[in-house]
Amino acid sequence: MRAVVQRVSRASVTVDDQVVGSIGHGLLVLLGIGPEDGDAQIRQLTDKLVYLRIFEDSEGKMNLSVLDIQGAVLVVSQFTLYADIRKGRRPSFTAAAPPALAETLVERFKNSISSHGLQVSGGVFGAHMQVSLVNDGPVTILVDSDQLSR
Repeated sequence: MRAVVQRVSRASVTVDDQVVGSIGHGLLVLLGIGPEDGDAQIRQLTDKLVYLRIFEDSEGKMNLSVLDIQGAVLVVSQFTLYADIRKGRRPSFTAAAPPALAETLVERFKNSISSHGLQVSGGVFGAHMQVSLVNDGPVTILVDSDQLSR
């Protein structure tokens, strides 16, 4: 799994001019699923994200997690995180999981996040989406589950 995690003041995702998911203060997670991903990667990424201390405490230091601030999480499926641009000018997406597997794992990831008591919103899998956000900081972190298991 690969994720682009952004600390946001607010974020939303729109499909066909309708807002299908939105949050206030919290995390926007653009989530890519690889073909070998499963429950172990979901657990690793969930544990990393819900406890990741990237929110400021009263002294302005990044010491608080999304759990600590009782924030929310917006998860948007993003197969393009597995783009291979080594050859030519058109990216290849063959390293991304097949849609049926990816959709199932995105839903399981959202459920895993919500099991921690956090509000979770999401986009519509496979739809053309517009994502709007106010990146707070800005704080943007790249997370790859392959790097978490080392």
